[in-house]
Amino acid sequence: MAFTFFPGKRQEDVCTIAFYNLENLFDTRNDPRKLDDDFTPKGFKKWTPKRYRNKLRKLSRTISRLGGKTSSHPPVLVGLAELENKKVIHDLLGMPALRKKGYRFVHYDSPDERGIDTALLYHPAHFSVTSSKRIPLYVDNTDGKRDATRDILYVRGDLHGEDLHVFVNHWPSRRDGETITAYKRLEAANTILKEMKKIEKDIRSPNYIIMGDFNDGPTDKSIMHLVAEADLHNPMGSLHTANSGSANYRNRWSLFDQILLSKTFFNHSAGHHSFAHAGIFDDHLLKEWHGRYRGIPFRTYVGKKYLGGHSDHFPVYVQLRYSKKVG
Repeated sequence: MAFTFFPGKRQEDVCTIAFYNLENLFDTRNDPRKLDDDFTPKGFKKWTPKRYRNKLRKLSRTISRLGGKTSSHPPVLVGLAELENKKVIHDLLGMPALRKKGYRFVHYDSPDERGIDTALLYHPAHFSVTSSKRIPLYVDNTDGKRDATRDILYVRGDLHGEDLHVFVNHWPSRRDGETITAYKRLEAANTILKEMKKIEKDIRSPNYIIMGDFNDGPTDKSIMHLVAEADLHNPMGSLHTANSGSANYRNRWSLFDQILLSKTFFNHSAGHHSFAHAGIFDDHLLKEWHGRYRGIPFRTYVGKKYLGGHSDHFPVYVQLRYSKKVG
């Protein structure tokens, strides 16, 4: 599903920026520092090298195709969530669909107790990294103990000569209940807002891209707060309906996967990138084909049952059109 201004052809001046929750991309080795025992050959999931390679192949093909109907380039930036370590990123980029694309990545280990992190893939022909860091998210559980959750990944870089500030997120889950955990996601929004204020002390009207699995939808308090306080645009809002989203739980669609943009991306003058398109990449190859779950994301596991699918999330993306300077 997509919201678009394109005439339906691939264009040279269009670049794709995407986000994809990979649904537990673990390697098969047991890391004693992490709660990854389930994702080993003898673990609960019986996660074998064959299953691992199958998932890598499917994920890499999906990433390579993002935005391909309207852009002549592979995705310029791809934010990732639910990956275990640098090894799985190297393995992903080593698959045939991505091997010759030349992607590089930014990744930091996070304090998440299961060891799942975020990362940013970038295409060096279009984007160069000038700085990066992990931003800790300090939130406590209701019992007063620190929640060992994912950091926020911050990357600053140059996109075709234009300065860009990217935040990649995987906010605290709703596992213990939507309402009771809402304060954690609100704190995540405030953490980003604090970082933005630091940036804006030195830079006038920065270009922001804030992407991730926020575990909240476009109309939830944390997202509405972030959008309002930072004066952002959320092109994903119109994509969420009763029959569409990026994930489906108990026959209910959600759009927790989103990409938010600063309003600087509505500058259509030469030398700037402007917003052109937003979409959910819900290609039929990523869906269940039969039965009661027909049409929802074709996931890797349901409980301990191996299905062999891609992920329980569809990727989301935006596309920007670059207006070249004349002369």
